[in-house]
Amino acid sequence: MSSTPLRTRRFHPAWIVAIVAFLALVGAAGFRAAPSVLMLPLEDEFGWTRTQLSTAVTVNLLLYGLMAPFAAALMARFGLRRVTSVALLLVASGAGLSVFATEPWMLVLTWGVLIGLGTGSMALVFAATVADQWFLKRRGLVVGILTAGSATGQLAFLPFIAILVEDQGWRQASLLVAGGALLVVPLVLLFLRNHPVDLGLTPYGAPDDYVYEPPVRGNAVTTALGTLRRAAKVRTFWALVAGFAICGATTNGLVGTHFIPSAHDHGMPETAAAGLLAVVGVFDIIGTIASGWLTDRFNPRILLAAYYGFRGLGLLVLPFLLSATVQPPIILFVVIYGLDWVATVPPTVALCREIFGKDGPIVFGWVFASHQVGAAIAATAAGVVRDQTGQYTAAWFGAAGLCMVAAVVSATITRKKQVALAS
Repeated sequence: MSSTPLRTRRFHPAWIVAIVAFLALVGAAGFRAAPSVLMLPLEDEFGWTRTQLSTAVTVNLLLYGLMAPFAAALMARFGLRRVTSVALLLVASGAGLSVFATEPWMLVLTWGVLIGLGTGSMALVFAATVADQWFLKRRGLVVGILTAGSATGQLAFLPFIAILVEDQGWRQASLLVAGGALLVVPLVLLFLRNHPVDLGLTPYGAPDDYVYEPPVRGNAVTTALGTLRRAAKVRTFWALVAGFAICGATTNGLVGTHFIPSAHDHGMPETAAAGLLAVVGVFDIIGTIASGWLTDRFNPRILLAAYYGFRGLGLLVLPFLLSATVQPPIILFVVIYGLDWVATVPPTVALCREIFGKDGPIVFGWVFASHQVGAAIAATAAGVVRDQTGQYTAAWFGAAGLCMVAAVVSATITRKKQVALAS
């Protein structure tokens, strides 16, 4: 394999790439929380059930996760800039075309397929890939910052979407999401580079004797599936898969999709509930960046166990906190839940890199796929629970129990030396 000597620079462009990646993740994530606000107006206008609406969200969540390992392989094959630009255009197309939906299957096509493929190509493997290619130091911190961008984009749009839905209708809200994704495309084309070698530089924090080793550019599908086959032989892979599936079920799938409808069932206005989720997004920034900082310094498996344990306790008490008005206990819940929202990502990425080496981003893609499978199952299951029982209580309690399982599984992960997966 060839290698190329490179130079260093005092101000490293890696930080510019990280900023653009952050903005791209914010733009792509605009739709992630939109269904929780759009469900009720669609239900009122067309008479569709929560289960029908949850189906479109489920397809979205599944594709969002299942695209992740293939997106990581595509980024290695075609580069960050091309894959990211196409992904943002898919998100914008899906959100824009959804305004013409008059049947549930049309939502499945737009919300589910187009936006699922687009956001899946911009899933958290994008953050892992940027950190892996542009940084040798501060990787945990960078993953934390970029992960915060994804979750922040998901929740920061909520108040604006809720106001638009109330004042102008759900179609205008969908167009806002489409516009947000389109605005980031020029920045990606201008400033996002695939690797420091494109600028004749070394990654941030690289030693003086660093040399660049080009990745093997094979078929993306073959690369992703081959990596899965080898990773599946490692016990830690399955522990990470189990924990991250529960993570997805208790964030995107349950709280992200059903918190607003559940609060509305208790008499809370949609705008107030959306504001609470926006608070989750604000504190997610703090929590995820702090998690990245901690991951650079402490045992990631202990961090994971703590995060899942605290999340379970929060879900256990949530049914007793919901009411028609915003009270201090529910504010405390959203603050704590926000700090924990995706704090699991930096330690999970770190374990993938530590155990699976340079194949870590693709392995994380498969782990992230389990995150979205869990989210998809939870999104549908919670909708069914609501339709059958008239409330979400059983869903909240079930999710709390799953979090405790994830805490135990994470605490028992064995830290081993790096496993080489490349064939």
